[in-house]
Amino acid sequence: MWDFSMRDALGLMRKTFPFVLFRMFVYFAIAVAYVVATGTGAGIGWGIGAAGDADFRAQSVFWGGTIGFAATAGIILFLRQYILYIVKAGHIAVMVEALEGRDLPVGGAQVSHARKIVQDRFATANILYGVDLLIKGVLRAVTGLVQGIANMLPIPGVNQVMGIVRAFLRLAVGLIDEVILAYLIREKSENPWKDAQTALVLYGQNYKPMLGNAFWLMLFAYGLSALVFLAMLAPAAAVVYMIPGAWAAGGFVFAILFAWAFKAALIEPFAIACMLQVYFAKIEGQAANPEWEAKLSGMSGKFTRLGEKAAGWATRNAADASQAGLDPRSQ
Repeated sequence: MWDFSMRDALGLMRKTFPFVLFRMFVYFAIAVAYVVATGTGAGIGWGIGAAGDADFRAQSVFWGGTIGFAATAGIILFLRQYILYIVKAGHIAVMVEALEGRDLPVGGAQVSHARKIVQDRFATANILYGVDLLIKGVLRAVTGLVQGIANMLPIPGVNQVMGIVRAFLRLAVGLIDEVILAYLIREKSENPWKDAQTALVLYGQNYKPMLGNAFWLMLFAYGLSALVFLAMLAPAAAVVYMIPGAWAAGGFVFAILFAWAFKAALIEPFAIACMLQVYFAKIEGQAANPEWEAKLSGMSGKFTRLGEKAAGWATRNAADASQAGLDPRSQ
């Protein structure tokens, strides 16, 4: 049914538990920030609304809460590169270290250790973010190929089924792109753009088992997230009750936020731990197939862009080595 061991995935979570705690702090802090900003905005709206009638006050509370929520969303969007760099890639880094059998630091030192590994591979958050965006673009092209094949099948009702499949494939991209980043970290990549191409070719060669395993993990992840959402409805409604004037949609929105935080902090790294097992087992002993490389080049401009970035990276490194008086061939 699937090619991963849940016990091994839980063992990986245990070994990287200091980073799990760090993830919980970050994502639940984000959820709390949304609640606080929304409540503050609604409170300000309540105060402004005191100058008018009941309808005006209700509108002021609504818009105050909405502005507070939107402002927080804007800040989080601005920080997304650093969240990827420090939190997501950092946790992947220590997972890879654990999978390779290396001893990990304990406590907060594990977070610092992970940050150093990521910095060695990607130098800056901008580079990692750029690599990740191109990886996602190529993965969407591969999933588009799967959709195209299914759309050509003469099966009644295939269009309705493909609607569900498309939704799943969009979600699976977010899971698999982190596995590609894990490959770059495991290979101690000196040229992340070039190695991302290799990792994507290896993924393309194994896309069927990868997507099959991602399917089961997505069912698990979103099923458990839905249960957390239902469990959070009552406490979220209690929080909304304390907001001046109440915010009609608040309970629903806050429950979604805390379910998202739970998924990002705990469910997502578990799913990644499972997918790492599958990917590394499937590509063991494989070389990148030139046919798949040509196929990806033809179906995705993002794959070609990775090649251009890889060439620029190699040229710049060679120039830096030459300027420093080193022979780049010796590096």
